[in-house]
Amino acid sequence: MKAEIILKYFPKLTELQQFQFDKLDELYRDWNAKINVISRKDIDNLYEHHVLHSLAIARMLNFRPGTSILDFGTGGGFPGIPLAIMFPECKFKLIDGTGKKIKVAQEICRSLELKNCQPVHLRGEEEKGHYDFVVSRAVMPLPDLMKIVSKNIAKKQNNALPNGVICLKGGDLQSETSPFRNIVDIIPISQWFDEEWFEGKYCIYVPA
Repeated sequence: MKAEIILKYFPKLTELQQFQFDKLDELYRDWNAKINVISRKDIDNLYEHHVLHSLAIARMLNFRPGTSILDFGTGGGFPGIPLAIMFPECKFKLIDGTGKKIKVAQEICRSLELKNCQPVHLRGEEEKGHYDFVVSRAVMPLPDLMKIVSKNIAKKQNNALPNGVICLKGGDLQSETSPFRNIVDIIPISQWFDEEWFEGKYCIYVPA
């Protein structure tokens, strides 16, 4: 299996999930040659730097069936597509303002027959729906993101954590998290994954 690093941390994957994760390598290589959604130098690190990184959110919170999640600024489908594979009974909407990147996410979802994942060419300001969680990966500073997506967080609670925003970020986060210092959780991803690349990378949760 090409995606053995995923199986290392998520050993209870179904055969379908293993197949879908395995197929990501071929699909992203093929699409990346046409539309650059991952740095060409980084495509060999697809599973560690992109797929497993996205799945840090799955280590932080095991979404209950029926949970709705908005992936804000998904690019070519991260973290939304790996999370949609991991949580087939949850609903994911992936949005991005760059049409060609969304095309890649749409085609990959189609190839994997991911029925619970809907990539749409849309800017965050235009999104009107309500979701249990908004997820993102290094899209913009946290205060700017919160201003845009606060309107999209549903009131009804379905999960072990209150509805809110979960971001994947790295580096010095003090200035952008300080407006939320009384409520923000900053969790080092290195506590879940032991590869060196995850040092200095964090899963940030802000309840809405």
